[in-house]
Amino acid sequence: MAEKPTLVIMAAGMGSRYGGLKQIDPVDEDGDIIMDFSIYDAKEAGFGRVVFVIKRENEKEFKEAIGDRISRHIDVSYVYQDLSALPQGWRPPQGRVKPFGTGHAVLCCKEVVDGPFAVINADDHYGRHAFECLYRYLTTHVDDERYRYCMVGYILGNTLTDNGHVARGICKTDDQGYLMEIQEKTHIEKRGSGAAYTEDGGDTWVDIEKDSIVSMNMWGFSTSIFKELEERFTAFLEKGFREDPLKCEYFLPTVVGDLLAEEKATVEVLRSSDQWYGVTYKEDRQAVVGAIRRMKEEGQYPALLWEER
Repeated sequence: MAEKPTLVIMAAGMGSRYGGLKQIDPVDEDGDIIMDFSIYDAKEAGFGRVVFVIKRENEKEFKEAIGDRISRHIDVSYVYQDLSALPQGWRPPQGRVKPFGTGHAVLCCKEVVDGPFAVINADDHYGRHAFECLYRYLTTHVDDERYRYCMVGYILGNTLTDNGHVARGICKTDDQGYLMEIQEKTHIEKRGSGAAYTEDGGDTWVDIEKDSIVSMNMWGFSTSIFKELEERFTAFLEKGFREDPLKCEYFLPTVVGDLLAEEKATVEVLRSSDQWYGVTYKEDRQAVVGAIRRMKEEGQYPALLWEER
């Protein structure tokens, strides 16, 4: 497979817990943001193109912060995750401002991605090794009797913040390292020396092992995922608009989980022992800044990330 994979970066999240457009906050003295490092790592690993999924109203400041600059180093495209991007006959609920989630973000890329691709969050630092694993998989696997997907799994304890709760997909794998099941938990916290999640606003808590493998929304797909996302979207809208019209989300891991249950896909879990760094809350930013500084000092990144500024 000679085709270079595409990197899709989901950057349409509103940053409500963070209190601003966290995706474009600098994390070093040169003005680089977390996405700079993800794109740098992906390009070094062999990816040939970046597709940013953004909100249309953020386009100007997004391009000023990263898009125009990065386009000098790698091919760049934009996709808009608009609330109006719904099947014919559907309209967003009155008062809805929240994007429709990660599954919808990827579905919005259907017209611009025509080959193997990876998906990541805009505000997570994944590490070079993860992109190398994704590149290797995407350039050596094709769909056959099943869709052949992959994901990078992280150790839960390496992905928690001291500053609040996080959402993670808890993964169960078989002894060959393939994903069997993924459960999206939207409220996981450190609890003493361990971790736990709640699904009822904190009334009850369920302990979870800190060495559990979790999804950080770092996936590898063929274009077959678009067909599946599209076909299942209407059923999600019918249920979501009825039960929680202002906040329901079309989770990418949920669709993948359904495909696994139907035996239509396999997902090889490429494990990373790297420490995750991300900005969920404002208070997380300083830890990311310190980590980037250390990685530059250790030679993982050049002192000046991009030669041209």
